Amino acid sequence: MASVVRCLTIIAAIVLLIPPLFAAPPQSSAADQTLLNAANHDRAAAGLPPLKWDPALATAAHQHALRMAQVHQLSHQFPGEPPMQDRARQAGARFSLIAENVAQGPTVTGIHMQWMNSAPHRANLLDPELNAVGISVVQSANMLFAVEDLSTAVPTLPVGEQEQQVASQLSAHGFRVVTDPDARKTCVLDRGWSGAKPAAVLRYEMSDLAHLPDEVMQKVDSGKFHSAAVGACPATGSTEFARFRIAILLF
Repeated sequence: MASVVRCLTIIAAIVLLIPPLFAAPPQSSAADQTLLNAANHDRAAAGLPPLKWDPALATAAHQHALRMAQVHQLSHQFPGEPPMQDRARQAGARFSLIAENVAQGPTVTGIHMQWMNSAPHRANLLDPELNAVGISVVQSANMLFAVEDLSTAVPTLPVGEQEQQVASQLSAHGFRVVTDPDARKTCVLDRGWSGAKPAAVLRYEMSDLAHLPDEVMQKVDSGKFHSAAVGACPATGSTEFARFRIAILLF
């Protein structure tokens, strides 16, 4: 799983100490929608799926755009301001990869052209891994300040649904998946197991439950095990990147 933070800016800026800003979560403006439509038009031309609007990313983008407009400077982080990934997380975004484009210009279409004519910014806009975006454009005098936060979104899933996704994959590989409450209890443990001793215990954390990790597949393909129980629980450690925590008991 990639855990990458990418921050890109059009113009180098002198950063200034400014007071924190507090703004209500923004409604998408016409300017925001213009940048969203332009991004998705170029992604479609490249054969990529559209970016989905993420209100949490939009809130984070809006807070930062307000700061840039206040001091008429570009930066990905002003003194006293959390880094971009923390701003997004504090606004409620869940992601495994995040990137940011910022720019200033007199027109919205001109800002999009700046990004598309800059190789790194264009790479963010056309990254096939990124699937969500929040955008904010703030005007100060005759200048527009734009922030575009893009991410690989991680959905919020109930524990039971997490377990079902993993169980379905194990079933597809010929395993008989049983319901065992000890699997969920085992998940919260750093080592060992709850209940009767299984033949093997596998624990992992990842942001994408669409596939089983390599270490699990090695056990699945070994032919030594024929049934399994799956337990899910909150991920441990750093909360910067959203992850699911899974325990699989093999029998």
